[in-house]
Amino acid sequence: MSVGARPVRVVIAKPGLDGHDRGAKVIARALRDAGFEVIYTGLHQTPAAIAAAAVQEDADVIGISILSGAHLTLFPELMSELAQADASDIAVFGGGIIPEADIPTLKAAGVAEIFTPGATTQSVVDWVNENVSVAR
Repeated sequence: MSVGARPVRVVIAKPGLDGHDRGAKVIARALRDAGFEVIYTGLHQTPAAIAAAAVQEDADVIGISILSGAHLTLFPELMSELAQADASDIAVFGGGIIPEADIPTLKAAGVAEIFTPGATTQSVVDWVNENVSVAR
């Protein structure tokens, strides 16, 4: 739950035009309740804005929720923005309506994990606990 002397910082974001953020808020609350520091950027964020917020907040992890079907565009754009900001060490996970067949493509682009519908909040908390680099 912590990296060094501070809690793990997680940026939760909703990229693109998707206006449904209940799932993102549920995940944000579960992570907060588990002891993480959570920054929710709100709706309609660009990949550039998400990356900038993560760098500014010294985030360890970014979680994004995509229900719009634009995951094959938005995830790679976010990964590119992080690389340009020299912040590729920030882990990225996502969830939403993402077909199983697209998950290998997203992981090849650098996305660390994808949570599909039905994933529990505890599985997200456990994944962050097990996969955040303490070497940052």
